[in-house]
Amino acid sequence: MTLAEVAEKVGGVVEGDVGIEITGVAGLGEAGPGDITFLSNPRYASKVAQTRASAVVVGEDWGGDAPCAVLKVGNPDKVFGEIAAVFAPEPVGYEPGVHGTAVVAGDAVLGEGLSIGPYCVIEPGARIGDRTVICAGCYVGHGSVLGADCKLYPRVTVRERVTIGDRAILHPGAVIGSDGFGYVLEGAVWQKIPQVGTVEIGNDVEIGANATVDRGRFGKTVIEDGVKLDNLVQVAHNVTVGANTVAAAQVGISGSTTIGRNVMLGGQAGLAGHLTVGDQSAVGAQAGVTRDVPAQTYVSGYPARPHKEAARMHAHMARLPQLKERIKELEKRIEELEGK
Repeated sequence: MTLAEVAEKVGGVVEGDVGIEITGVAGLGEAGPGDITFLSNPRYASKVAQTRASAVVVGEDWGGDAPCAVLKVGNPDKVFGEIAAVFAPEPVGYEPGVHGTAVVAGDAVLGEGLSIGPYCVIEPGARIGDRTVICAGCYVGHGSVLGADCKLYPRVTVRERVTIGDRAILHPGAVIGSDGFGYVLEGAVWQKIPQVGTVEIGNDVEIGANATVDRGRFGKTVIEDGVKLDNLVQVAHNVTVGANTVAAAQVGISGSTTIGRNVMLGGQAGLAGHLTVGDQSAVGAQAGVTRDVPAQTYVSGYPARPHKEAARMHAHMARLPQLKERIKELEKRIEELEGK
């Protein structure tokens, strides 16, 4: 494609050679001749001058210099995703039907145009919606329901009595409906508390590789519409995650915590149980949340507190070695004065 053709597809404005040929996409540091790259985070603006790409996608307010053509758009992140899709390989297709090695219960209800891959197990009472794809080695438990147009990548486990809405994407190794971590100490022995609840997942939810969503102790664990969970996220029993919330890798949410809508949870953040995190709030990476977070609040650090306060405390902690030496010097002077 020429850069002019790319610009026409995404609605951008070109500064530079509109006729240059674009053959692929790459990051700023890896791009070479023929590639188109992008800048969305101002932190990496200095790398634009060093790129070997033939063109770079930037925001409409970009005023810097570039050694190549520039394509100005409203949202570089989103637009570059659209461009990448144009140059991406054709998506893998899945033939409708049930593979001969799959084990499907006689009373399972299968929708039209779905695909069930090799060595899958579909237990009695399960219901699977139209055009859903279940890749090799997946398990769908007794009485569980999957909506239409879902995709379960290999080795996904959906345990019994779980409900998943339409257009869900579950990546390899995800486990939905495992038992919650519930035990009671009797003498010196931990006795298991039966986990008899379930999991309800809404529409357009995506759950990353090896992420886990535990079933409720009783009642249910709820993942609302549009939630995106990264790899290795742990959602404990009876948690509610509000619509359009995102959680980066290794986030851990303890039992009975309620996460509001449009919340952002940074990587490795840990949330204690029985808390509420308000709508449109954000939790910084590696933060430890030990109490409720009000709506529209950004917290970080451990224990998590408003980000500006946490940043000030971190700055003071970095000065502790110098302060220690200063105190020792002052103590020495006081001793000398008292001696006189």
